[in-house]
Amino acid sequence: MQQGIHPEYGPVVFYDRSADKYILTKSTLVAKAKSLPSITWEDGNTYPLVSVEVSCYSHPFYTGRNVVLDTAGQVQKFHERYGRK
Repeated sequence: MQQGIHPEYGPVVFYDRSADKYILTKSTLVAKAKSLPSITWEDGNTYPLVSVEVSCYSHPFYTGRNVVLDTAGQVQKFHERYGRK
């Protein structure tokens, strides 16, 4: 690996707001640690905290739950078009 061209890589805590879960992993977001809030983890160390909407805890692909999002009435339009009511 070439030296000096890669971003800093280190531990970061991600908070999934929709599932209310915390995940400690490594990320290049550690380079922005000074501008991020921090959290004290179970091991007593302080890590940068990144808040996200979707993670492996809440995404339907990973959880096995089916989520139907029908914001524009697409299901109703389909039923009207093809005679189902």
